[in-house]
Amino acid sequence: MRPATRRVAAAGLLLAAALLSSCSGIPLVKREAAERARFQAYAGKPVGSYTWLTSYDGWEPISRHQLVVWTNINEAYLITVFRPCTDLMFARRIGLTSFAGTVSAKFDFVKADGWKCMIKTIQPVDYRRMLRDERKARAAAHSGETSHTAD
Repeated sequence: MRPATRRVAAAGLLLAAALLSSCSGIPLVKREAAERARFQAYAGKPVGSYTWLTSYDGWEPISRHQLVVWTNINEAYLITVFRPCTDLMFARRIGLTSFAGTVSAKFDFVKADGWKCMIKTIQPVDYRRMLRDERKARAAAHSGETSHTAD
């Protein structure tokens, strides 16, 4: 490929990347707000700490400074970190500091892509109730569609 052709191709790729990045912020903001609202609706009052004795079952970032951590299949905690911190939405992996299996707010950290983010608050999430309510809502929507089409 000639140098002029490479420059044109590179300029085209940069333009495409700029256009895609300018459009991608809106869906991310909407998705972030929806996920945050979904979990905060079932989050309890902040607790000072929680104890876990095995490995984590999973985690999901829900905003730039919040993530949900599952300690087992039905037990989840909404963790908010102090600023400044890296954008948790794009973290590839996380770690949590703890002492004797206890993770404490204002003492322990979320480690994400080289950052150590101090935990500001920990809120237990009533994850079972959240799943149950979501199943009920899907069933109600499905039965509404079925009865609507039967008319």
